Amino acid sequence: MAPHILLTRIDNRLIHGQVATQWNGTVGSNLILVANDDVASNQMRQGLMDMAAPAGVQTRYFSLQKTIDVIHKANDKQLIFLICETPQDVLTLVEGGVPITKVNIGNMHMADGKRQVATSVAVDDDDVETFKKLQEKGVELFIQRVPSTGVEHLDKLFK
Repeated sequence: MAPHILLTRIDNRLIHGQVATQWNGTVGSNLILVANDDVASNQMRQGLMDMAAPAGVQTRYFSLQKTIDVIHKANDKQLIFLICETPQDVLTLVEGGVPITKVNIGNMHMADGKRQVATSVAVDDDDVETFKKLQEKGVELFIQRVPSTGVEHLDKLFK
């Protein structure tokens, strides 16, 4: 049985109030899985994210490798909302066999060498290449900050 990954979101803030409540309410997950090498070993960051997670929803903080190793052992009743920090992390998971079909590009902050392409998305050339690779692997991408805002045009990414 494949794990029930309802949605994968790229958000450099990982779990925070907005994501936790709005996206989780929309996708109806009962488990938020953060796949992130730093957070997996950072109790303080995990504690802060647990406070932002909606009541009644479990949280897990796994390294990318552990996610790849254990995702196929997910219980049938686990409806998973997977959150990653970067498109590169998502690609690592996909290449590792994690069955990700749909990726919400939510929040990628501005940094040196990046350009703003959507309301809350800034990318560099490596990010764009990574998104192309994800598309080549059949992963559906969409840019949307929160469920109540519109989906932004994907071609903005590839200009």
